[in-house]
Amino acid sequence: MLLRMRIIAGKAKGQYIKSPKGVSLRPTSDLIRGAIFSILESIDSDWSSVLDLYAGTGSLGIEALSRGAGWADFVEQNPKCCAIIKENLERAGLAAQAHIYCSSVTNALSFLKGRYGIILMGPPYADLSIIETLEQLAISCLVGAGSTMVVEHSYRLSLSSAYGNLQLVKHRCHGDTCISIFSPFQAAK
Repeated sequence: MLLRMRIIAGKAKGQYIKSPKGVSLRPTSDLIRGAIFSILESIDSDWSSVLDLYAGTGSLGIEALSRGAGWADFVEQNPKCCAIIKENLERAGLAAQAHIYCSSVTNALSFLKGRYGIILMGPPYADLSIIETLEQLAISCLVGAGSTMVVEHSYRLSLSSAYGNLQLVKHRCHGDTCISIFSPFQAAK
């Protein structure tokens, strides 16, 4: 069965998101994307810059741009997926607000600079290196005081309540998919 995905809100609402042929992906469904962005809107996130790691079709970053994010960087290692992200951005009229890095996440974390307001992660469920990626992100220059990190993962993978300076602030599960939201510890006043 072919999963038809669309942008669910914002200026590109209703645009369909293509998936590459011959590539095994687990795209973020409309339901999960809706839940992610509902949470992000409820916690007053910084929408100035977004990082979409393990981007796949680019659905998370494109949804963020459609809802008003100023800029999005996409990191995806599969060249077919990188081409589809570019096509999806162009079809949605959002290509001028984005850059695609056709690279592994590990490699991208070594060269990306600057702080992101929102970091979106939808890694393959079987990829257990996500824990190492979270630990690396927590101490990187990519995360600042106002950053929010969203991790979409299998209910079978238990994440810690903290990684470095990042603490778990929300956790929701829908079927076999869980959404864990992390933000930096807030110093007591």
